[in-house]
Amino acid sequence: MRAPASPGPAKLHDIIVLVDRHAAVAHSARFAAILALAAALSGCGLVNSLAVKGVARTLAEGGDTVTSHDDPELIGGAMPFALIQYESLLAAVPNFEPLLTTTCSLYTQYAFGFVAADAEALQQENYDRSKILGDRSLKLAERGKNYCWRGLEEKFRGIGKALKADPTRALARAKKEHVGLLYWSAASLGAAISAGGLDHPELLIDWPVVRALAERALGLDEVWGNGAIPELMITVESQGEALGGSEDRARKYFARAVDIQRGLSPGPYVALATGVVKTKQDRAEFAKLLEQALAIDPEQDPSHRLVTLITQKRARLLLERIDDLFLEP
Repeated sequence: MRAPASPGPAKLHDIIVLVDRHAAVAHSARFAAILALAAALSGCGLVNSLAVKGVARTLAEGGDTVTSHDDPELIGGAMPFALIQYESLLAAVPNFEPLLTTTCSLYTQYAFGFVAADAEALQQENYDRSKILGDRSLKLAERGKNYCWRGLEEKFRGIGKALKADPTRALARAKKEHVGLLYWSAASLGAAISAGGLDHPELLIDWPVVRALAERALGLDEVWGNGAIPELMITVESQGEALGGSEDRARKYFARAVDIQRGLSPGPYVALATGVVKTKQDRAEFAKLLEQALAIDPEQDPSHRLVTLITQKRARLLLERIDDLFLEP
């Protein structure tokens, strides 16, 4: 994200890539067995909510089976099935916060890791198709956001209205155990705002809520999710002064994210490039950051191989279109 007046799919890079880092998609034998049990529990008329919650907790634990994968297309194709299964479980335990948070995260992941990414790739050659995919990513992101908001209400009654009035004060009750919920709430709301873009400027009014959620999560557990929160803050601070952004803070969060991730993730480099650096129209630094992202070996951090490949694919696309992104060659 860069200019406050026009957030779009290309401006939420860190959400696009970070969301894939914690995915739990149905393609392993263990996952398939769990889903079979879930279907049996919900399909019989004697649903045991404790058993369903046990299944949901197991699913929410995730693992690196997916994030270590080397085939993004396979994972993208499996995600709709996973979404349907998670929602089937929620029908049995509609107020179970861990499952609400996980479902929220999956929708956000799919909306921006795959659908919005495809929309961005088609912007130049097939605008109509790109627009259709962009609209779809908005619907998916809003659906995910709604699950996170239900989770917030489960943990903090009345927080929806409180966030509108005074986001920082509303989140004072949150503790370290709530960091995942806070992060995904920020990511899903930011994703919806980004997907809305110029067609839905009314969504931008909730940007202070995104910042408050991310900052509270950061204060509670800076290293959560392998540096996911400082990386998110690069985008938060890239919004310009009108929305409370700061280039200096964005660069500090960039340095912190790189440090936590030991320089093995291309995410911070692409986030900074598409944030404050593009806003400044600094073509040389933009290209340098993307080249640094592409120089990272996915095999150096195999547990996050998938997100590295997805991020690097976007970095290549941005480099190919650099002449379209900068006013002067």
